[in-house]
Amino acid sequence: MIHNIARDVDAFTSNAFLVSPAARGDHGADGRTVLVDTGANFDAVSHLQGDVDHLDAVVITHTHPDHVGNVDAIRDRFDVETWGFDASHPAVDNRIDDGDVVRIGTDAFRALHTPGHAVDHLCLYDPDSGVLFAGDLVFAGGSFGRTDLPGGDGRTLVESIERVVEAVDETLQVLHTGHGPSVLDDPFGALEQSLQAARARA
Repeated sequence: MIHNIARDVDAFTSNAFLVSPAARGDHGADGRTVLVDTGANFDAVSHLQGDVDHLDAVVITHTHPDHVGNVDAIRDRFDVETWGFDASHPAVDNRIDDGDVVRIGTDAFRALHTPGHAVDHLCLYDPDSGVLFAGDLVFAGGSFGRTDLPGGDGRTLVESIERVVEAVDETLQVLHTGHGPSVLDDPFGALEQSLQAARARA
């Protein structure tokens, strides 16, 4: 079960996806309860407590403030460690390297280092479930991550989107993005659309 705890938040925040492997309040045997990004500028702890009483890990797609603003509050309440590409950042306790397998829920997601929007950006893809967490690499409607922030680069972003397109295929079932709605209708086509738009802009 994947639930965006920031879905109805009226504040500047990223999406924050709670992945629960089993029934509410049940954890351990059936998988890992993981939060993908924490969001910012809202009370994420109260949103989480409505769904779970335990977190096994927090996985960070990248360390822009809107994605990690709630890290400290979530660490304190759930006594949980965070994982991301840049372990030198205060929001990241443990490093995920390119190609590492990360257990989220009951599935094994492969980490893809995808810079361009941010130097530490990761996408997470599980071919068995057909789920991709894309962070701010691409969005619904053929849009893509901005490249005018420190560490951003348009050509690098295109190369990262190309890498993701090569890693997935038409069996992709859902594309969870860092902002806006998830893509359920032809997510692979949406990826290709974003790639074309990014190439035109680079």
